Amino acid sequence: MGDHLARAEDFESRAEKKLGGWGLFGSKFEDAADLFDKAANAFKLSKSWDRAGAVYVKLANCHLKLDSKHEAANAYADAAHCYKKCNTQESISCLEESVNMFLDIGRFNMSARYYKEIAELYEQDQNLEQAIVYFEKAVDLFQSEEVSTSANQCKQKVAQYAAQLEQYQKAIEIYEEIAQQSLNNNLLKYGVKGHLLNAGICQLCKADFVAINKALERYEDLDPTFSGTREYKLLADLAAALDEEDLTKFTDAVKEYDSMTPLDGWKTTLLLRVKEALKAKELEEDDLT
Repeated sequence: MGDHLARAEDFESRAEKKLGGWGLFGSKFEDAADLFDKAANAFKLSKSWDRAGAVYVKLANCHLKLDSKHEAANAYADAAHCYKKCNTQESISCLEESVNMFLDIGRFNMSARYYKEIAELYEQDQNLEQAIVYFEKAVDLFQSEEVSTSANQCKQKVAQYAAQLEQYQKAIEIYEEIAQQSLNNNLLKYGVKGHLLNAGICQLCKADFVAINKALERYEDLDPTFSGTREYKLLADLAAALDEEDLTKFTDAVKEYDSMTPLDGWKTTLLLRVKEALKAKELEEDDLT
């Protein structure tokens, strides 16, 4: 470790001297870039992630002086991946720089990938609002490049977090759109009932019985096989329990489904919200009688 660190510091010092010395404009920055690259690699080997990140930023600046935006964008991305291990905010900042440069040179696929990466960093920090913003930016670029699988993955993240933030209508529209698109793809058809279940659970969270039943009718029209699924039965039973304000019926329906197909944390959280609202309604009516 010590050897790598000493080598890294030596390479960085030599690079700084190159920049500060005389020499042909281009060759000075090329020589410094080569030394900064070696310094960054040695800092990585010594696990000095913050110093490696800082040197990659210096490398990016050399590439910008040489008018090589592609190389500069890559260097900023390398800096971000080092900072990811020690400083999330710096990592995001470097990825933003990288994205802007890739956008300038028309590398939209790379920009989309790094927007997704920024979204995932916000996701790790539980900053769901910002995660949504960057997943949506990634969706736009993936769609422009016709990378539909990645676009759909990001859309599902947007829907997931929108629902967690109680933006139910936004989540419903996304899940319904993905279900519609998946029907026309033999590889994705099997996932349609899952997307419709997610949309239906968001409908339940809105606690509008008329809207829930209209949605179920729409889902049947969209996919005639849906009415024969356990997912449809769960949504229909829960809608009936809500209409009847029957907490026991609601709980039994969830338990029955969960015993065959365990519910994930997201679905459980949303269904608990619906259950708590139903429970509160029951208590309110008890108080009135």
